[in-house]
Amino acid sequence: MSELILHHYPTSPFAEKARLLLGFKGLSWRSVKISPVMPKPDLTALTGGYRKTPVLQIGADIYCDTALIARRLEQEKALPAFFPEGQEMIAASFAAWADSVVFQHAVSLVFQPESIAVRFGTLPPEAIKAFIADRTELFSGGSSTKLSTEQAKHQWPTIMSRLELQLQREQGDFLFGEPSIADFALAHCLWFLKATPVTAPLVDAYPAVAAWHARVLGFGHGAFSEMTSEEALEVARTSQPAALPDEQFVDPNGLKAGQQVVIAATDYGVDPVAGELLFAGSEELIVRREDERGGVVHVHFPRFGFRIEAQ
Repeated sequence: MSELILHHYPTSPFAEKARLLLGFKGLSWRSVKISPVMPKPDLTALTGGYRKTPVLQIGADIYCDTALIARRLEQEKALPAFFPEGQEMIAASFAAWADSVVFQHAVSLVFQPESIAVRFGTLPPEAIKAFIADRTELFSGGSSTKLSTEQAKHQWPTIMSRLELQLQREQGDFLFGEPSIADFALAHCLWFLKATPVTAPLVDAYPAVAAWHARVLGFGHGAFSEMTSEEALEVARTSQPAALPDEQFVDPNGLKAGQQVVIAATDYGVDPVAGELLFAGSEELIVRREDERGGVVHVHFPRFGFRIEAQ
Protein backbone atom coordinates (compact mmCIF):
# COMPACT_ATOMS: atom_id res chain seq x y z
CA MET A 1 0.00 0.00 0.00
CA SER A 2 1.30 3.46 -0.89
CA GLU A 3 2.30 5.84 1.86
CA LEU A 4 0.25 8.88 2.79
CA ILE A 5 2.23 11.99 1.79
CA LEU A 6 1.09 15.39 2.99
CA HIS A 7 2.38 18.48 1.18
CA HIS A 8 2.06 21.34 3.67
CA TYR A 9 3.80 24.03 5.70
CA PRO A 10 3.72 24.47 9.48
CA THR A 11 1.74 27.71 9.81
CA SER A 12 -1.08 26.87 7.37
CA PRO A 13 -4.42 26.54 9.20
CA PHE A 14 -5.85 24.08 6.67
CA ALA A 15 -2.63 22.06 6.92
CA GLU A 16 -3.18 21.94 10.69
CA LYS A 17 -6.66 20.60 9.98
CA ALA A 18 -5.18 17.84 7.81
CA ARG A 19 -2.51 17.01 10.40
CA LEU A 20 -5.20 16.69 13.07
CA LEU A 21 -7.27 14.46 10.76
CA LEU A 22 -4.27 12.15 10.41
CA GLY A 23 -3.71 12.21 14.16
CA PHE A 24 -7.35 11.41 14.93
CA LYS A 25 -7.17 8.39 12.65
CA GLY A 26 -3.86 7.31 14.17
CA LEU A 27 -2.25 7.15 10.72
CA SER A 28 1.43 7.26 9.80
CA TRP A 29 2.42 9.68 7.06
CA ARG A 30 5.27 11.40 5.24
CA SER A 31 5.74 15.15 5.52
CA VAL A 32 6.77 17.23 2.49
CA LYS A 33 7.29 20.88 3.37
CA ILE A 34 6.25 23.36 0.70
CA SER A 35 6.63 27.12 0.37
CA PRO A 36 3.87 29.28 1.88
CA VAL A 37 3.94 31.43 -1.26
CA MET A 38 4.18 30.91 -4.99
CA PRO A 39 5.97 29.60 -6.95
CA LYS A 40 5.56 25.98 -5.85
CA PRO A 41 6.96 24.11 -8.86
CA ASP A 42 7.21 20.67 -7.25
CA LEU A 43 3.64 20.82 -5.92
CA THR A 44 2.09 22.13 -9.14
CA ALA A 45 3.94 19.44 -11.11
CA LEU A 46 1.64 17.03 -9.25
CA THR A 47 -1.57 19.08 -9.15
CA GLY A 48 -1.40 20.74 -12.56
CA GLY A 49 -1.68 24.24 -11.12
CA TYR A 50 -3.73 23.93 -7.93
CA ARG A 51 -1.74 25.85 -5.32
CA LYS A 52 -3.74 25.74 -2.09
CA THR A 53 -2.39 24.01 1.01
CA PRO A 54 -2.45 21.15 1.90
CA VAL A 55 -2.41 18.43 -0.76
CA LEU A 56 -2.48 14.71 0.01
CA GLN A 57 -0.57 12.32 -2.25
CA ILE A 58 -1.04 8.56 -2.27
CA GLY A 59 1.21 7.11 -4.94
CA ALA A 60 0.10 8.70 -8.23
CA ASP A 61 -3.20 9.94 -6.80
CA ILE A 62 -3.32 13.59 -5.73
CA TYR A 63 -6.10 14.83 -3.44
CA CYS A 64 -6.93 18.54 -3.31
CA ASP A 65 -8.90 20.30 -0.53
CA THR A 66 -9.25 19.07 3.05
CA ALA A 67 -12.95 18.30 2.54
CA LEU A 68 -11.97 15.56 0.09
CA ILE A 69 -8.84 14.59 2.00
CA ALA A 70 -11.06 13.75 4.98
CA ARG A 71 -13.19 11.45 2.83
CA ARG A 72 -10.12 9.72 1.44
CA LEU A 73 -8.73 9.18 4.94
CA GLU A 74 -12.12 7.74 5.94
CA GLN A 75 -11.60 5.15 3.19
CA GLU A 76 -8.10 4.47 4.49
CA LYS A 77 -9.35 3.80 8.03
CA ALA A 78 -13.09 3.75 8.75
CA LEU A 79 -12.95 4.19 12.53
CA PRO A 80 -12.92 6.47 14.38
CA ALA A 81 -15.24 8.16 11.91
CA PHE A 82 -15.24 11.73 10.60
CA PHE A 83 -18.85 11.26 9.51
CA PRO A 84 -20.59 9.34 12.33
CA GLU A 85 -23.57 7.26 11.28
CA GLY A 86 -26.73 9.32 11.36
CA GLN A 87 -24.82 12.61 11.49
CA GLU A 88 -23.27 12.62 8.01
CA MET A 89 -25.22 15.63 6.72
CA ILE A 90 -24.95 17.64 9.94
CA ALA A 91 -21.21 17.07 10.30
CA ALA A 92 -20.37 17.80 6.65
CA SER A 93 -22.58 20.89 6.48
CA PHE A 94 -21.21 22.38 9.70
CA ALA A 95 -17.66 21.69 8.47
CA ALA A 96 -18.35 23.52 5.20
CA TRP A 97 -19.70 26.50 7.17
CA ALA A 98 -16.66 26.57 9.48
CA ASP A 99 -14.19 26.22 6.60
CA SER A 100 -15.78 29.20 4.84
CA VAL A 101 -17.54 31.59 7.24
CA VAL A 102 -15.47 31.06 10.40
CA PHE A 103 -12.24 30.85 8.43
CA GLN A 104 -13.06 34.13 6.65
CA HIS A 105 -13.49 35.81 10.03
CA ALA A 106 -10.26 34.28 11.34
CA VAL A 107 -8.29 35.55 8.33
CA SER A 108 -9.58 39.10 8.81
CA LEU A 109 -8.76 39.03 12.52
CA VAL A 110 -5.31 37.49 12.07
CA PHE A 111 -4.35 39.99 9.37
CA GLN A 112 -5.35 43.10 11.28
CA PRO A 113 -2.31 45.40 11.67
CA GLU A 114 -1.76 44.73 15.38
CA SER A 115 -1.70 40.97 14.80
CA ILE A 116 0.53 41.16 11.72
CA ALA A 117 3.08 43.21 13.68
CA VAL A 118 3.42 40.35 16.19
CA ARG A 119 2.99 37.42 13.80
CA PHE A 120 5.61 38.64 11.33
CA GLY A 121 7.71 40.70 13.72
CA THR A 122 10.94 38.78 13.07
CA LEU A 123 10.63 38.77 9.28
CA PRO A 124 12.30 41.36 7.04
CA PRO A 125 9.92 43.90 5.45
CA GLU A 126 10.48 42.42 1.98
CA ALA A 127 9.30 38.99 3.14
CA ILE A 128 6.17 40.46 4.72
CA LYS A 129 5.43 42.43 1.57
CA ALA A 130 5.89 39.31 -0.59
CA PHE A 131 3.59 37.26 1.65
CA ILE A 132 0.81 39.87 1.58
CA ALA A 133 1.15 40.21 -2.21
CA ASP A 134 0.86 36.44 -2.57
CA ARG A 135 -2.27 36.31 -0.41
CA THR A 136 -3.82 39.18 -2.36
CA GLU A 137 -3.32 37.14 -5.52
CA LEU A 138 -4.64 33.99 -3.81
CA PHE A 139 -7.91 35.68 -2.89
CA SER A 140 -8.46 37.41 -6.24
CA GLY A 141 -10.76 36.21 -8.98
CA GLY A 142 -13.01 34.00 -6.87
CA SER A 143 -16.33 34.38 -5.08
CA SER A 144 -14.71 34.94 -1.67
CA THR A 145 -14.85 38.60 -0.69
CA LYS A 146 -12.67 40.27 1.91
CA LEU A 147 -14.35 40.74 5.26
CA SER A 148 -13.27 43.96 6.92
CA THR A 149 -11.58 43.72 10.30
CA GLU A 150 -14.32 45.89 11.78
CA GLN A 151 -17.08 43.58 10.54
CA ALA A 152 -15.19 40.48 11.66
CA LYS A 153 -14.77 41.96 15.14
CA HIS A 154 -18.42 42.96 15.15
CA GLN A 155 -19.71 39.46 14.29
CA TRP A 156 -17.18 37.36 16.20
CA PRO A 157 -19.02 37.48 19.57
CA THR A 158 -22.13 36.03 17.93
CA ILE A 159 -20.21 33.08 16.48
CA MET A 160 -18.38 32.36 19.69
CA SER A 161 -21.37 32.80 21.99
CA ARG A 162 -23.35 30.29 19.95
CA LEU A 163 -20.46 27.82 20.12
CA GLU A 164 -20.05 28.36 23.84
CA LEU A 165 -23.73 27.61 24.43
CA GLN A 166 -23.64 24.53 22.19
CA LEU A 167 -20.64 23.10 24.05
CA GLN A 168 -22.06 23.90 27.46
CA ARG A 169 -25.26 22.00 26.69
CA GLU A 170 -23.83 19.15 24.60
CA GLN A 171 -23.75 15.91 26.57
CA GLY A 172 -20.53 14.71 24.93
CA ASP A 173 -17.09 16.30 24.81
CA PHE A 174 -17.36 17.47 21.19
CA LEU A 175 -19.64 19.60 19.04
CA PHE A 176 -22.19 16.89 18.31
CA GLY A 177 -21.35 14.50 21.13
CA GLU A 178 -18.72 12.29 19.53
CA PRO A 179 -15.84 13.71 17.46
CA SER A 180 -16.53 14.40 13.79
CA ILE A 181 -15.23 16.39 10.83
CA ALA A 182 -17.13 19.37 12.29
CA ASP A 183 -14.70 19.61 15.21
CA PHE A 184 -11.61 19.65 13.02
CA ALA A 185 -13.04 22.17 10.54
CA LEU A 186 -13.70 24.61 13.36
CA ALA A 187 -10.57 23.87 15.39
CA HIS A 188 -8.07 24.91 12.72
CA CYS A 189 -9.68 28.37 12.46
CA LEU A 190 -9.28 28.90 16.20
CA TRP A 191 -5.75 27.45 16.10
CA PHE A 192 -4.93 30.20 13.59
CA LEU A 193 -6.13 32.82 16.09
CA LYS A 194 -4.31 31.21 19.01
CA ALA A 195 -0.95 31.76 17.30
CA THR A 196 -0.40 35.26 18.75
CA PRO A 197 -1.30 37.00 22.02
CA VAL A 198 -3.19 39.63 20.00
CA THR A 199 -5.87 37.22 18.76
CA ALA A 200 -5.66 34.36 21.29
CA PRO A 201 -8.10 36.12 23.70
CA LEU A 202 -10.78 35.84 21.01
CA VAL A 203 -10.76 32.11 21.80
CA ASP A 204 -9.66 32.04 25.42
CA ALA A 205 -12.50 34.34 26.56
CA TYR A 206 -14.91 31.43 26.06
CA PRO A 207 -14.12 28.68 28.62
CA ALA A 208 -16.15 25.85 27.09
CA VAL A 209 -14.77 26.60 23.62
CA ALA A 210 -11.20 26.80 24.92
CA ALA A 211 -11.53 23.47 26.75
CA TRP A 212 -13.07 21.80 23.68
CA HIS A 213 -10.32 23.24 21.47
CA ALA A 214 -7.65 21.73 23.73
CA ARG A 215 -9.36 18.33 23.46
CA VAL A 216 -9.37 18.48 19.66
CA LEU A 217 -5.71 19.52 19.49
CA GLY A 218 -4.99 16.67 21.89
CA PHE A 219 -5.52 14.16 19.08
CA GLY A 220 -2.11 15.26 17.79
CA HIS A 221 -0.68 14.71 14.34
CA GLY A 222 0.01 10.98 14.29
CA ALA A 223 3.40 9.50 13.43
CA PHE A 224 5.22 11.14 10.54
CA SER A 225 8.66 11.37 8.95
CA GLU A 226 10.15 13.88 6.55
CA MET A 227 10.29 13.41 2.78
CA THR A 228 11.68 15.71 0.11
CA SER A 229 9.56 17.03 -2.73
CA GLU A 230 11.91 15.28 -5.17
CA GLU A 231 11.22 11.96 -3.44
CA ALA A 232 7.48 12.61 -3.62
CA LEU A 233 7.72 13.31 -7.35
CA GLU A 234 9.62 10.05 -7.78
CA VAL A 235 6.86 8.18 -5.93
CA ALA A 236 4.27 9.64 -8.32
CA ARG A 237 6.39 8.96 -11.38
CA THR A 238 6.96 5.29 -10.48
CA SER A 239 3.42 4.53 -9.26
CA GLN A 240 0.21 3.58 -11.02
CA PRO A 241 -2.96 5.52 -10.14
CA ALA A 242 -5.53 3.58 -8.14
CA ALA A 243 -8.63 2.09 -9.76
CA LEU A 244 -11.50 4.51 -10.23
CA PRO A 245 -14.32 4.48 -7.65
CA ASP A 246 -17.06 1.90 -8.10
CA GLU A 247 -19.77 4.51 -8.43
CA GLN A 248 -21.95 5.67 -11.30
CA PHE A 249 -20.56 8.55 -13.39
CA VAL A 250 -22.93 11.47 -12.92
CA ASP A 251 -22.72 14.90 -14.53
CA PRO A 252 -25.98 16.89 -14.74
CA ASN A 253 -24.43 19.24 -17.32
CA GLY A 254 -23.67 16.50 -19.82
CA LEU A 255 -19.91 16.09 -19.46
CA LYS A 256 -18.63 12.65 -20.41
CA ALA A 257 -15.72 10.51 -19.34
CA GLY A 258 -12.76 11.11 -21.64
CA GLN A 259 -13.50 14.79 -22.26
CA GLN A 260 -10.84 17.41 -21.77
CA VAL A 261 -11.96 19.67 -18.93
CA VAL A 262 -10.78 22.44 -16.64
CA ILE A 263 -11.47 22.30 -12.89
CA ALA A 264 -10.95 25.15 -10.44
CA ALA A 265 -12.02 26.25 -6.98
CA THR A 266 -14.78 28.83 -6.93
CA ASP A 267 -13.96 30.74 -3.72
CA TYR A 268 -10.23 31.57 -3.86
CA GLY A 269 -7.06 29.98 -5.21
CA VAL A 270 -8.93 29.62 -8.49
CA ASP A 271 -5.95 28.45 -10.55
CA PRO A 272 -7.37 26.06 -13.18
CA VAL A 273 -6.26 22.45 -13.65
CA ALA A 274 -6.68 20.94 -17.11
CA GLY A 275 -6.93 17.23 -17.79
CA GLU A 276 -9.00 14.31 -19.04
CA LEU A 277 -12.17 13.77 -17.02
CA LEU A 278 -12.19 10.22 -15.73
CA PHE A 279 -14.83 10.25 -13.02
CA ALA A 280 -17.64 12.41 -11.64
CA GLY A 281 -19.32 11.09 -8.51
CA SER A 282 -21.57 12.59 -5.87
CA GLU A 283 -18.60 13.96 -3.90
CA GLU A 284 -15.57 13.67 -6.16
CA LEU A 285 -14.15 14.62 -9.55
CA ILE A 286 -11.04 12.95 -11.01
CA VAL A 287 -8.93 14.09 -13.94
CA ARG A 288 -5.96 12.41 -15.57
CA ARG A 289 -2.95 14.51 -16.43
CA GLU A 290 0.66 13.90 -17.35
CA ASP A 291 3.74 15.85 -16.30
CA GLU A 292 7.33 15.25 -17.33
CA ARG A 293 8.39 15.33 -13.68
CA GLY A 294 5.43 13.68 -11.97
CA GLY A 295 4.40 11.23 -14.67
CA VAL A 296 0.78 10.17 -15.12
CA VAL A 297 -1.32 11.20 -12.13
CA HIS A 298 -4.98 11.27 -11.19
CA VAL A 299 -5.91 14.56 -9.53
CA HIS A 300 -8.96 14.42 -7.25
CA PHE A 301 -11.21 17.36 -6.36
CA PRO A 302 -14.40 17.72 -4.32
CA ARG A 303 -17.49 18.46 -6.38
CA PHE A 304 -18.73 21.01 -3.85
CA GLY A 305 -16.93 24.34 -4.13
CA PHE A 306 -15.32 23.59 -7.49
CA ARG A 307 -16.42 24.32 -11.04
CA ILE A 308 -15.83 22.11 -14.07
CA GLU A 309 -16.01 23.15 -17.71
CA ALA A 310 -15.29 21.50 -21.04
CA GLN A 311 -11.98 22.70 -22.44
